[in-house]
Amino acid sequence: MGLLVGVTVLWAFSFSLIGVYLAGQVDSYFAVLMRIGLAVLVFLPFLRPSLLRGRQRLALMGLGAVQLGVMYIFFYQSFLLLSVPEVLLFTIFTPIYIALLDDALFGRFTPFYLVTASLAVLGAAVIRYQGLDSGFWTGFLVVQGANLCFALGQVGYRRLSASLPASLPRHSVFGWFYLGALAVAVPAFALLGNAAGLPSTGIQWGVLLWLGLVASGLGYFLWNLGATRVDAGALAIMNNALIPAGLLVNLVIWNRDADLVRLGLGGAIIVGSLLLNEWWLKRRRLAAA
Repeated sequence: MGLLVGVTVLWAFSFSLIGVYLAGQVDSYFAVLMRIGLAVLVFLPFLRPSLLRGRQRLALMGLGAVQLGVMYIFFYQSFLLLSVPEVLLFTIFTPIYIALLDDALFGRFTPFYLVTASLAVLGAAVIRYQGLDSGFWTGFLVVQGANLCFALGQVGYRRLSASLPASLPRHSVFGWFYLGALAVAVPAFALLGNAAGLPSTGIQWGVLLWLGLVASGLGYFLWNLGATRVDAGALAIMNNALIPAGLLVNLVIWNRDADLVRLGLGGAIIVGSLLLNEWWLKRRRLAAA
């Protein structure tokens, strides 16, 4: 859980950096390519191909392609169809996808996970809900595509990691994850990117370096590692904990307007869902003992 909390704080700062210094100023496909390319450079020196079989390498590359590459394409396309508040609102369904996909991949059904994930969705909705304009259904489906990719990547990594030896150093194989994402980012920029939208200031380049080396490189590795050390309910809830964390960082540092009452209420609901999930897990362990 500590890893997920730490990355949540890290990504909360990243969202504000993107919104202030990159959004609408730097080509989004170049930003994605830069972030993934730098993440590859971080983990390439540690990569030891002999530690995984060919099929396992392909599986890890596929997860990176889906969780980062395809997800980003859906996500950035959604901003052409929806307003920012609508995009943020529609991302709150990710916990439900995680709960369902995790049960599907591990061959079980845990209704309680749907309860806690739904509570997390409710908390995020309290924070982010704003009135919706008509004609947003296409955008809604595009955002759900991004949500499903991110959820599938996390759950898929949990499933793959469970099949690997516990002694396997995960940092020595995670480079395959980023190489899979790079295999999507390169043709996406070649086909959809705009070379005229490259960074034009030192701050923009600095932000991209931070996002690539730290937020993407270190962040996704630690997030996926943390995903293997918690149950599906906690993972689902933590996917929505980023919303109040991001708003709080934005409010404190950049002094953006935020409804503190809704922020506090929604955050309390999300924390409550996490505590409820932990209580249920302890009861189940005691019953099993």
